[in-house]
Amino acid sequence: MTGRLQADIAVIGAGIIGAASAWRLAQRGLNVLVLEQGSPASGSTGKSAAGVRAQFATETNIRLSQASIEEYASMPESGYSRGGYLLMVPEAQWTTHLDSVTLQHRLGVCTEVLTPAEAQDHVVFEPAGVGGCTYCPTDGSVDAHGLTMSYVTQAREEGARFVLDTAVQRIRREGEVWQLTTSQGNVEAPLLLNASGAWAGEVGAMAGLHIPVHPARRMVFTTGPLKLPRRLPMVFDLGSGVWLRSEGERLILGRADVSDTGWREGMNWSWLEPTLDMAMRRFPWLESASLDRRASWWGYYEVTPDGQAIIGRMPGVDGWLNACGFSGHGVMHAAAVARVVAQEAVGETPFIDIAPLRYERFAQTRGRMTDIQV
Repeated sequence: MTGRLQADIAVIGAGIIGAASAWRLAQRGLNVLVLEQGSPASGSTGKSAAGVRAQFATETNIRLSQASIEEYASMPESGYSRGGYLLMVPEAQWTTHLDSVTLQHRLGVCTEVLTPAEAQDHVVFEPAGVGGCTYCPTDGSVDAHGLTMSYVTQAREEGARFVLDTAVQRIRREGEVWQLTTSQGNVEAPLLLNASGAWAGEVGAMAGLHIPVHPARRMVFTTGPLKLPRRLPMVFDLGSGVWLRSEGERLILGRADVSDTGWREGMNWSWLEPTLDMAMRRFPWLESASLDRRASWWGYYEVTPDGQAIIGRMPGVDGWLNACGFSGHGVMHAAAVARVVAQEAVGETPFIDIAPLRYERFAQTRGRMTDIQV
């Protein structure tokens, strides 16, 4: 890219959110230009555990998941697998969790309520302290990288342009357009979509905007091949924070270190021991598993103060839209968010009410219910 490029909307980021949004925006007839500092899905998307679930505590997140999973199920290239999600809920949280299940049922989610004994049919575990479990068979996983590349292809077919290996260096508003200075040249567009994942806060700062998104490093540990009686769904122990699921003949597992924030790079192997300690208390059979260090990996979450995404137009800022801060929900919600973004861009009312996820909520002081992040 040399000289100055013009577009109707500049999308910053070609992860799954940016790629899917580019497709939906181009479908609306907009001239779309996507700027990506690396290659598609080279950031958080490609390092995701790629789980998708509708077991949320808020209507907005449930509807975003439902619409996204429906789209993924229609796309053979998505790699969507109905492996299910099994949530193990501590006794102290069980009553509140059942309220969420009531909401899920009202919205058409086929969540099953299980006793700890019944849940043993999905995975053998030590039930101490577990008040109950829920399982949804339509939850599961996708191929996040393959799905993103499919969105890139579809976006290009609709006329969207992708400028890769190009870093945005400066953003300013001049009149009715955004002026972007990049490592490869200049771009101008009346609309801008911040879909830059863990870098969203820094992108906002270039324009003098405070967007409360910061990076948080996450580890995914991989076992060697295991002989298990059944393929395991995504299993999440809400008490300890440990999660695990089958990945071929192996398991992947992890546990968030909430203190591991900022631009730290590489595997934090010191986090392995406390993670395994918690995991083996709940799943004693893991003691016989080996660890494949070469197959383990790390990546960034894009975290907000309340663990929820920031979606929609930036209040008081002409032409700026956000789709960032997903805090582990980006792959789950990308398909639906892309449709919402396209509707916002052309001035339509989004098909899902995203009021709880708009930027304006940060000006409110009342307490908010948050959803689990895995």
